[in-house]
Amino acid sequence: MIKIQSVAFKNGEMIPVKYTCKGEDINPPLIIENVPPNAKSLVLIVDDPDAPMGTFTHWLLWNIDPKIKEIKENSVPADAIIGTNDFGKTAYGGPCPPSGVHRYYFKVYALNTVLDLPAGANRSQLEKAIEGYILDYGELMGKFSK
Repeated sequence: MIKIQSVAFKNGEMIPVKYTCKGEDINPPLIIENVPPNAKSLVLIVDDPDAPMGTFTHWLLWNIDPKIKEIKENSVPADAIIGTNDFGKTAYGGPCPPSGVHRYYFKVYALNTVLDLPAGANRSQLEKAIEGYILDYGELMGKFSK
């Protein structure tokens, strides 16, 4: 299983304000390990399953180099393609729950292909594109409340 972690928070802990709409609204640093050697690309989906209207997508990245070990704070890996999040932006959108404590999942998928999907595609387009190509998966969950 792929291991994804952050030096900013541990799995199940609160996400620091810096990485949310109440702070700088930048992505936290992420460390990715145990990627299968035959992976051709990685996909990152960040979402909130506790949103009032259903799962809310905060960040979509694909065609990430599978050899990458880290996604640095406030950065997008070289050559990665960014999709449109549920804020309607092609960028990271930090946690910003209307009320209560929400869970935020940073999900990494290893694929046995490179996706032919244009920048700005939405989550449903991305999910359809990765069907049948997933080799492995890992996730990191952080919480946040305003």
